[in-house]
Amino acid sequence: MITAEHITKVFHDIKAVDDISFEVKEGETMVLLGTSGCGKTTTLKMLNRLIDASSGYISIHGKNIFEQQPEILRRTIGYVSQSNGLFPHYSVEENVSVVPKLLKWDQAKSRKRAQELLDQLKLPLEEYGHKYPDELSGGQQQRVAIARALISNPPVLLMDEPFGALDPITRAGVRKEFLELPELKQKTIVLVTHDVQEAFELGDHICLMDKGKIVQTGTAKELILKPANAFVSTFFDHQRLFLELSALTFQDIWNLANDTGMNVQENADRTFSDHMDAKTSLWAGMEMLSKSGNAQLNVRNNADGTSKTFTTATIQEAYKNLKQRI
Repeated sequence: MITAEHITKVFHDIKAVDDISFEVKEGETMVLLGTSGCGKTTTLKMLNRLIDASSGYISIHGKNIFEQQPEILRRTIGYVSQSNGLFPHYSVEENVSVVPKLLKWDQAKSRKRAQELLDQLKLPLEEYGHKYPDELSGGQQQRVAIARALISNPPVLLMDEPFGALDPITRAGVRKEFLELPELKQKTIVLVTHDVQEAFELGDHICLMDKGKIVQTGTAKELILKPANAFVSTFFDHQRLFLELSALTFQDIWNLANDTGMNVQENADRTFSDHMDAKTSLWAGMEMLSKSGNAQLNVRNNADGTSKTFTTATIQEAYKNLKQRI
């Protein structure tokens, strides 16, 4: 879907992005992660030609983006920025309908699509459509920006620190709603963040950048457990325990059951309505045990039809055993 080969961006003899390559497959979410000034936002903006690369090749859906008019290219790519970019003199409905106007949609089609998206984002058109940005909270403004980016159903969505300006509680809520949006299931997404937890939650794979270069590419699990060098390792040190438990799932420790004394029930025909999926992270499982006050957590592995009963102690023991084997 998106291919970048040896792209470089030079500003006044300084390489903001230095000969990087990556590929984002259709339906994937790739996260560009790193500290401020590492080149991640510049990389993102080169994908829709808000910034033109100094050298290299970029294609989207097999088409060379440098052979397309920038304004035409951008109509096929959703874009959400940290500042939300809403027009203050436009109502919510008018802001969401900017791209449909450019595409010459009729008003009925535009309104129907706006209503569909705003309902999904918990901003009913009848209640919020007439409001202006300064009448909305920060979280509501960002939801409107997401709706505007999605309204023309673009196959690609670019997001530059989309939740960065929100307070932690609002940020967590909007991020959860974002993950649950049906619209995103078939989108190819490139997201920029400096928030490691956000990268781990949202990314299918992550490009960790430093000084304009990609230092390591991989899944959250690969980056946290198999760092390519000292920079990658130390980058995650301040949240290491949380990140490791968030990256690892019950499937990762499934075969360690006998070593840790977990109760295994081999019965594929039984109904497991109260079981947690084995694809759930260890951190989420431990949170569930803590919040529920239960001593045990039933986990179901749909791959082989087995279930296992975990306690906090068995999760911790299996985690330690797994760490020793890596």
